[in-house]
Amino acid sequence: MRRTTALVALAAALTAGTLIAPADAAPRARPQKVLVIGIDGALLSKIQAFDTPALKGLIATGSSSRTTLYAQPFAPTLSGPGWATNATGVWPDKHKVTSNSWGTGTALTRYPDFLTRLARAGRTTYAIADWTPLTTNSAGQAIFSDEVQRKVTYDGDALGWAEADRRIAADASAYLKNTGPDASFVYFGDVDIAGHSCGADGACYRTALEKTDQHVATVLAGVKARSTYAQEDWTVMVTADHGHTPGGGHGGSSAAERSSFLIRTGPGAGTGTPAIAPKNVDIAAIALDRFGVSSPDLDGRVTTPQDPFDSLVNQLQGRLDETGVPADVRGWTHTTPSGWTIDNTGLGTGGVREWQGWSFTTDDFWTRAAPDQSREGNVRARGVFAVADSDEWSDKTRSGLFNSRLTSPAYDVAGASDATLSFSSHYLKSGNETARVTATFDTGATSTLLTYTADTIAKTERLTVPVPAGARSVRITWSLTNGDNDWYWAVDAPALTKG
Repeated sequence: MRRTTALVALAAALTAGTLIAPADAAPRARPQKVLVIGIDGALLSKIQAFDTPALKGLIATGSSSRTTLYAQPFAPTLSGPGWATNATGVWPDKHKVTSNSWGTGTALTRYPDFLTRLARAGRTTYAIADWTPLTTNSAGQAIFSDEVQRKVTYDGDALGWAEADRRIAADASAYLKNTGPDASFVYFGDVDIAGHSCGADGACYRTALEKTDQHVATVLAGVKARSTYAQEDWTVMVTADHGHTPGGGHGGSSAAERSSFLIRTGPGAGTGTPAIAPKNVDIAAIALDRFGVSSPDLDGRVTTPQDPFDSLVNQLQGRLDETGVPADVRGWTHTTPSGWTIDNTGLGTGGVREWQGWSFTTDDFWTRAAPDQSREGNVRARGVFAVADSDEWSDKTRSGLFNSRLTSPAYDVAGASDATLSFSSHYLKSGNETARVTATFDTGATSTLLTYTADTIAKTERLTVPVPAGARSVRITWSLTNGDNDWYWAVDAPALTKG
């Protein structure tokens, strides 16, 4: 699609006039502004490949990363769950939006959108969209509540999606320039419509995405034209609710459908592509943090936490036996982080090499190895996590059972009467396998902290660890034993703190 000379000049000016605060500006020392732009059904790979100077300008001056969503049975890759996740900062098992028609049977009151939380904190807010369930209550409950100070809906079905997007860009540009609410959500829907029409590899998808980039340029021009812009700190985030298959469509579990992204500029955004990708739930957490609004009930994080397993990110290997994983996807290792050990005493012989005992892997690698078996529901793990997978191990000739133990370094518990162990856990139970967490102290005392007897999906565990008198250190062991093609256990972000 051709650009006019004026539009090219505008895009260049936007790129040169970055929306990132000066390096010496202390966070929150100046007026904070947050703008979240939603592009329904957009793929980061297509933004990078197409003629999209406004979005590429944001990428060049901030950070960008592909993010990964869930799949059924946790939730389908549809707009309802996707935008509810982006807006509320919690996963679908909390907000309960699991379709595109949810009525009032959700937990959006308990976990409101970030604009509503900010409105309650006295901040000015604005939301505009052309997918009506985002901003109107015709479905029984809008994702963005009526507590948002100004909500505007241009019905894409009634107006036509291209025209509705055009009106959104004009309204948002003018309102951000002249009124400048503290926090805003601006949504464009035509890319998704094009994806359904001709697929992500189709010409109409490219046309719609490049036109949307022009709308983004219009919105950013309104921000930059503010009379007080130079005195403000602007956080801009761009995201999507799901991806699209090359031939069109979403709702399933393919990597393309589960694909979203986060482009971020402004204070704390960093530059380039983070080694450990953020999550879509982080968007709301970041927005609230810019105004100092506490949100301990969110799944999102302001900064991506680094746990011991993430230290392995540069040691991940490509496939050996997992032929369903693309050859260019590096995502597993048996190398342990410093101080960690794996005991495979009793592990049978043979089997799929990637899963011979506890392994360290990523969502992209593990879920591609065996789609549609609930691995996609491991949403509370980030980056590199640990997996004991007797099911995938058994997909190649083997003998014996799956017996493997993952043990932490020694944690200091000197002088404490108890400690708290936390980790994310995603476990599917089958057969006679046993999943157990134990604690072994330097005194020789051993105690069982947890034994799973049923599925435990995407849970954050917090276990009390009683400390025997005189004990100075403790090691924690995660054991999966007696596995016989009996599903899996994923563990991430282990941490122990003295009570």
